[in-house]
Amino acid sequence: MRYENLIDGQWIGAERWAPNINPSETTEVVGYAALATPDMAEQAIAAASSAFPMWSQSPVQQRADVLERVGLEILARKDELGRLLAREEGKTLREAIGEVTRAGHIFKYYAQEALRPHGQHLPSTRPGIEVEVTAEPVGVISIITPWNFPIAIPAWKIAPALAFGNCVVFKPAELVPGCAWALADILSRSGLPHGVFNLVMGHGAELGATLTTDPRVTAISFTGSEATGRRIAVAAAAAGKRLQLELGGKNPLVVLDDAALDVAVDAAVQGAFYSTGQRCTAASRIIVADAIHDRFLSAFVAATSQLRVGHALEDRTDIGPVVDAVQLDKNLRYVSIGQVEGARLVVGGERLRTDTEGFFFSPAIFADCHPDMRIARDEIFGPIAAVLRARDDDHALALANDSSFGLSAGVCTQSLARATRFRRGLQAGMVMVNAPTAGVDYHVPFGGTKGSSSGPHEQGWAAREFFTTSKTAYIRA
Repeated sequence: MRYENLIDGQWIGAERWAPNINPSETTEVVGYAALATPDMAEQAIAAASSAFPMWSQSPVQQRADVLERVGLEILARKDELGRLLAREEGKTLREAIGEVTRAGHIFKYYAQEALRPHGQHLPSTRPGIEVEVTAEPVGVISIITPWNFPIAIPAWKIAPALAFGNCVVFKPAELVPGCAWALADILSRSGLPHGVFNLVMGHGAELGATLTTDPRVTAISFTGSEATGRRIAVAAAAAGKRLQLELGGKNPLVVLDDAALDVAVDAAVQGAFYSTGQRCTAASRIIVADAIHDRFLSAFVAATSQLRVGHALEDRTDIGPVVDAVQLDKNLRYVSIGQVEGARLVVGGERLRTDTEGFFFSPAIFADCHPDMRIARDEIFGPIAAVLRARDDDHALALANDSSFGLSAGVCTQSLARATRFRRGLQAGMVMVNAPTAGVDYHVPFGGTKGSSSGPHEQGWAAREFFTTSKTAYIRA
């Protein structure tokens, strides 16, 4: 399969093509992606800019119909698209189908949001004048997404952008061109006018400057690494562009001494290791009350030992491969760092050999961790959990908040009073009580505090804040 770029309604190849490797079976090439040049990115921006005046004034029913068609096709093809996602990113097939299903629901949700434009009609303080406040589209949006959720994250950025009348230039991560192309293909047949949505694939180092500094780009929505996000923030600030950043997390799960052990272990296993730990909401710091620490650790290790690591398409697989060799090397490096720092590796942390040649890694748990250790501070983005011991509730809360990140956090307890205290005291944009830190709904805001997020939050009604701007009109009768 050859994945081409979509620019002004036309599929365009390139001089260079990059192979899309299956991380479960590295001898398999899923497809080849056309690597766009900066000139092609400029063409896509020009097309979006030309289409904006028409699309921004389009009837809300037209936008709703387009998004509804996209959502329905995604859901109708969820098994096929889920298989593609699992092959190119490495999620288990059931997780991949779940992600595709979520993407379909996101488009259907924003189809309805397009029909609910916000505004106010107010009397002026001056006689004979009325005031109308409307939510207007922003303009051309550069959307840059990561590899870990190759269809859901693009969906929750692209759908609201289009619903509110903006035009889009979309650059996916280089590792997952297949899902990006499939989504672009569906959008290209949805009834969108040419130029409203454009896809350019390639390396961020080559396309990033054009997508973030071109004067025709009004806003940038980026999800990815903190280092890249900071560079984009500097460029966007210099160019005076609206900016939305989601930059990751080092999320704590607090297990208090009254927690139901089975609930807490399930939350830790799912939060830390599912999706191979490659989620910005993953629970990578497990903070456990001293009174329950040893029992919890024993049960956590036992449950982790039962997880089956293997080919993403096999039914019995619980944990698929790491996405590529770079991430696998990073995981192995942090296992060594944790051991050098003095933490105790109690399970996992090894590269696994299976029936196929893939990037397989056994989920790892470190005990006897301290908050100043790198494995307890750095976002590893892999299935590695650091367990820390807390003396009491005050200490547990302090440990949980001792991070430069603040995306997601969780607490396991059977006390409503203690749950309320932690729900209010945890410095995070999302808090889970007796549930994994990973796993969020599409109809409510997504985003964090501190170093995890910058700008308006994503998803649900919160998306309107980034993708629209207020216009106040004064009318004399």
